[in-house]
Amino acid sequence: MDKKVDGSLEVKEDVLMKNVDMKSSVFTKKLVMFLVVAIVFGAMTGYVLSKRGGVKTLSNEEINSSSISKGTIVGSDDTKIFKDIAEGTLKGGGINGEGQYHLVRPGGESQNVYLTSSHVDLSKFVAKKIKVWGETQTAQTAGWLMDVGRVEVL
Repeated sequence: MDKKVDGSLEVKEDVLMKNVDMKSSVFTKKLVMFLVVAIVFGAMTGYVLSKRGGVKTLSNEEINSSSISKGTIVGSDDTKIFKDIAEGTLKGGGINGEGQYHLVRPGGESQNVYLTSSHVDLSKFVAKKIKVWGETQTAQTAGWLMDVGRVEVL
């Protein structure tokens, strides 16, 4: 408030007004162009990477002794079902009727993993060092009995 010369009070209002342009938007032309370029570039990158190839997963029908080499992967990619993992050298034979094969691991017979498989033909991997993904089963005799769903040759 300001006083006038005659002693009366003058009320002054300072009103700040901002001129808002109603046409402005979050999605400017530059932002839209950036998003389009990013989507196109991302799609092209994904396509190129998928064509480069990576680890080849074989099916049971594609397995023969000549196709089994270090890095060969056979079986399912479902690691939610086949979440248990073991490594060792595959040998034939189970224990007291449990398992058809077993993995020999360091530490002696108590560390063996006895294996069956409803997904992979394990006979193709006998005497090879492998890594298996599977689902642990209830056993009467075996310390660890596993249904194998995926095999990788090490």
